Amino acid sequence: MNLQLVPIDQFQAFLICTARIAGLIGAIPVFSGAQNPARVKTGLVVGLSLLFFPVMAPSIPAFAYQTDRLALLIINEVLIGTLIGLIARLIFVAVELGGTVIGYQMGFAAANVFDPQNQRQLSLISQFQNVFAILIFLAIDGHHLFITIAANSYELLPPGVFNFQGEAIPYFIELSSKMFSLGIQFSAPILAILLLSGLILGVLARVFPQLNVFLISFPLNIGITFTVIGLTLNLVFILLRREFGNLGETIMTMLNFLNY
Repeated sequence: MNLQLVPIDQFQAFLICTARIAGLIGAIPVFSGAQNPARVKTGLVVGLSLLFFPVMAPSIPAFAYQTDRLALLIINEVLIGTLIGLIARLIFVAVELGGTVIGYQMGFAAANVFDPQNQRQLSLISQFQNVFAILIFLAIDGHHLFITIAANSYELLPPGVFNFQGEAIPYFIELSSKMFSLGIQFSAPILAILLLSGLILGVLARVFPQLNVFLISFPLNIGITFTVIGLTLNLVFILLRREFGNLGETIMTMLNFLNY
């Protein structure tokens, strides 16, 4: 049986397509976690590459690839895919930041659990909010959004185009700084209640010196925090849905800046 050999130009074009998809899968939330087997990630990369290759192939400039030029182009595509995934991960980092601040204020500073997704220790509240954000991300089909973005990115930013001299770096810095304000928004209601609780306990300590305020504050702050978390889950859902809903526009804006 004679097998048709794949032309070298098509094979090189397929490698370029695979590089961007590999960078995206390696940085996209949920799917990039270490708990996902490497075989599953590899199969997902190859499957999506086969799906996108007919769409992406016309956008690749036709020229003879040398080894060094092909390697640089592959690195370029991996960086583009990784950047798309990192923009989405900023939202999850903000969620973890807000959970860390809450855990520290409520007295859970030393209560850490192992996060299998990031392979590191996280505070208990951070892990809870991270899982909650993942569930919302999957519930609103956020992972489908990345498939659409990956397909549109080849038209908006063809392979070989990667300009960091424009507004891309300032815009990414702006997104990174927004992460801190977003983390405070997640934790603001609980921080306000805990501040009021501390103020009341401070007044009681002055009025009743024999009252052991330090001993009372731990169970009181923990109970108040869990109560407020339960009451504000709907607000957190609205905030996360807003951020995930704006994610596509944010990534497209970054790709436009990279194309200048």
